[in-house]
Amino acid sequence: MELNFDKMNGLIPAIIQDNSTRTVLMLGFMNQEAYQKTIETGKVTFFSRTRNQLWTKGETSGHYLDVVSISADCDQDTLLIKVNPHGPVCHTGADTCWNEKNEAEDIMFLKELQDFIDKRHEEMPEKSYTTSLFRSGVNKMAQKVGEEAVETVIEACNGTDERLIYEGADLIYHLIVLLTSKRVPHRRSWHANSVNVIVKTGKNTKQMEEQPLIVYRNVDINQQELGILNDVNF
Repeated sequence: MELNFDKMNGLIPAIIQDNSTRTVLMLGFMNQEAYQKTIETGKVTFFSRTRNQLWTKGETSGHYLDVVSISADCDQDTLLIKVNPHGPVCHTGADTCWNEKNEAEDIMFLKELQDFIDKRHEEMPEKSYTTSLFRSGVNKMAQKVGEEAVETVIEACNGTDERLIYEGADLIYHLIVLLTSKRVPHRRSWHANSVNVIVKTGKNTKQMEEQPLIVYRNVDINQQELGILNDVNF
């Protein structure tokens, strides 16, 4: 990476962002030496303009910033460094230098889950349930998604909230495994504007009535559960 240190007399600004929450944590400056040390150690090191020396964030507090990625802007004179922080970043004790909370939004669990499944897909460790799903093939994975969908519907209509959450989590997990195996782009999969959801209501159009329904076989459901499913309009 060719960086331009000349515009600010040997320094470039480095924006520090939490890799998980995407929260901007702080802004510091690096000279060539600080940048090289950051690359070599994997921990963010700045150049202090007041002390005129290098300082590694966390060397006193223990709140290091572990580097995940480093990228430069279009002019090659500013860095964006994504990190995993070991604690509050600001010297005041605040999570960020803007006194903001560094907390992930609830929806961010999908990113963490996707990252975990991506890693399993890449490494395929033995004795991993996720690995066994990938190796079972698309048909088996799709069948599993169908089973979990049926169980989620049953719990929603005639179960408990606790079981609904459990089955819903299973459905999301198995669906992401299937999407990953099919190499469907993540952004395309989860962006609301890119996903078309068709809901079949009780008042079906003639076109929908003529389309065959998908039946998931090999799902162990009893007569009571079957009755619940028949009462639900998809």
